[in-house]
Amino acid sequence: MKGRRILLVVAVAVPALLGCWAFWLEPASLRLETLSVSLERLPEPCDGLRVALLADLHVGSPFNGPARLEKVVQMTQEAEPDLVLLLGDYVIRGVVGGRFVPPEPMARILSRLAAPLGVFAVLGNHDWWFDAPRVQASLESHGIPVLEDRAARVTGSPCDLWVAGISDYWEGAHDVDRALAGVADKAPVIAFTHNPDIFPDIPEGVLLTVAGHTHGGQVRFPLVGRPIVPSEFGQRYAAGHVREGERDLFVSTGVGTSILPVRFLVPPVVTLLVLESGVSHAPIATADGRAADQGPF
Repeated sequence: MKGRRILLVVAVAVPALLGCWAFWLEPASLRLETLSVSLERLPEPCDGLRVALLADLHVGSPFNGPARLEKVVQMTQEAEPDLVLLLGDYVIRGVVGGRFVPPEPMARILSRLAAPLGVFAVLGNHDWWFDAPRVQASLESHGIPVLEDRAARVTGSPCDLWVAGISDYWEGAHDVDRALAGVADKAPVIAFTHNPDIFPDIPEGVLLTVAGHTHGGQVRFPLVGRPIVPSEFGQRYAAGHVREGERDLFVSTGVGTSILPVRFLVPPVVTLLVLESGVSHAPIATADGRAADQGPF
C-alpha cells in the first residue's frame, strides 16, 4: 500500500515539476550565450570580432514584454559586441497567453542598441504576417537599417567587412544574388537572415551565415532530440554551428516563443559569437549545453 502511494506521488509530482520547468522557469529565464567560432577564411584583422545575434524576440509572448526587451538590450550592451544583427520575428501572432505589442514601442527600445560596426536588421515571417512595411518603417525610423536582400559595407578599426541581409525564406523574396550584388570588394561577408533553410543557396564566398527562426525547436529531449523544428530539413539546421563543405552557418535559438509558451532544455538566449581564425570550432557555452554538429560576388 505504501509503495503504491509513493508511485502515485511520483506519478503526479514528476509531470508537475516538468510542466513547471517547461512552461514557467525556463521560458522566463534569459542568459548570454557566448560561442567561439573558428573560420578558416577569417582575415587576421577580424580575429576576435564579437557579433551579437538577437533572434525571435516575439515581443508580447509570455515572459517577453517590453520590460524583458529592455533587459535583452541591456544584456547585449554589457557584452560589448562589435556588431549587432537582429534576425527577425519581432512581433507575435497567436501565441497562447501572449499579448500583442505594436512594433513602434519595440523599435524605440531596440534603438538603444549600439555597436562600433553598427546594428542591422532583417524581417521574419511573423513580421510579414503582421505588416512587414510597418515593422520595417518602425525600425528604420529609430535608426536601425533593415537590409532586405541588400548589403552594407561596415568599416571599423581594424576589421572591415560586408553584412548582407537576406529576406525571409517563407515570406520574402529571399534573393541571395540580389543581396550580394552590391558587394564590391574582397572584404569578408557575413550573411544574415531569419530562416536558415536558405543556407544551401549561400555561395562558398560568404564567410558566415547566421539565422534564427527555429527557436531550437523550443523543446529538446535527451537522446531523442527536438520533436518539432519548423524547417524543411528537420533537425539539420535546428541550432548552433553547422559546417557544410567550406560554408559555415550559425542558428541562434532566440529569446521568445511561438504558438505555445514552452521551452525545455532550450533556454532563451542572447547570442554572442566570437569569430576566430582557424579550421575548427569550440563552444564556450551554448544555448542547449552543447555545440551543434571571399571576394566580390
